[in-house]
Amino acid sequence: MARRYDPDRRQRIIDAAIRVVGEKGLTGLSHRSAAAEADVPLGSTTYHFKTLDELMVAALRQASEGFAEVVASRGGLEDPPPDLAAELAGCLGEWLAGDRTGVELEYELYLAALRRPALRPVAAEWADDVARQIARHTDPVTARALVALMDGICLQVLLTGVPYDEEYAREVLARMIPRPRS
Repeated sequence: MARRYDPDRRQRIIDAAIRVVGEKGLTGLSHRSAAAEADVPLGSTTYHFKTLDELMVAALRQASEGFAEVVASRGGLEDPPPDLAAELAGCLGEWLAGDRTGVELEYELYLAALRRPALRPVAAEWADDVARQIARHTDPVTARALVALMDGICLQVLLTGVPYDEEYAREVLARMIPRPRS
């Protein structure tokens, strides 16, 4: 039997892995579950992703694009925003108001890096990218602190079910941003 050319198969497997994690959690993800969800032979998943960690890295890399897309679509971190704290709080609000499953999935994969060292560099990429964008408007140490605070706010919203309070987020983010000296 001839091999069927399927240039989108790798991407379909990644998309399927993301759906599996969204539905069943990280413990539900295996080469077999991703293959079944993508409707491809099991050998296809192991061909494209030798290990489950490789598949998780690809899924995390794709899932972590959600926040970056919100930041890019708003454009507020390109030019100096008049109110950096308000812009960051707005980005968080827009992201958290979007596809909740995607946000939860992103954090589930992000936190999986605690136990799976292969995921750590990808998880760090997200924080590094956001910190680099923020550092154009403040110093690098403050940028890192703002990212950590934003992470904490998001985790609290996800874990407690309390609705996101954009005004609160703006206020606490503003407290971390040094005021210009007069």
